Amino acid sequence: MRSKAKIAVLVLALAFICHGCGIYSFSGASIPAEAKTVSVDYFPNHAQLVNPLLSNNLTNALRDAMTNQTTLDMVESGGDLSFEGEITDYKTMPVAITGQTAAMNRLTITVRVRFSNRIDDTKDFEQTFSRYEDYPSDQDLNSVQESLTTTIVDQLVEDIFNKALVNW
Repeated sequence: MRSKAKIAVLVLALAFICHGCGIYSFSGASIPAEAKTVSVDYFPNHAQLVNPLLSNNLTNALRDAMTNQTTLDMVESGGDLSFEGEITDYKTMPVAITGQTAAMNRLTITVRVRFSNRIDDTKDFEQTFSRYEDYPSDQDLNSVQESLTTTIVDQLVEDIFNKALVNW
């Protein structure tokens, strides 16, 4: 019993040390200790085909990820770490052709992201991220659009978070 208690104390102490230094979090994020704030600007939709909810959904999902997976305080603008960008493409197209008709369609969302790290500008980047989901062609896009965009937005946010904050 004594060795289990020592191990538990050691694990707790290590967790507090890692958390206290402000460099690593349990999400795998590598954040400079000096960084205290993060800002996520609104991502306007500049795609030819516009989903009216997509800008809000993407912006809020990225804000939620920063709030839930880091200890940084969310600020309106000018954060130590800041994200801005725009949705550049939202399209659906056939991908699996059987005979004369499409068996599957693909919904693709593309966003351009500019990340600024005011603590370490060597981590700044501007990059395009794109993700897609396939759906049966016998389903109307309007009937599957909400679930598809939710899945794609979650994947995009994970990609953006990993590129900005996870140095694997």
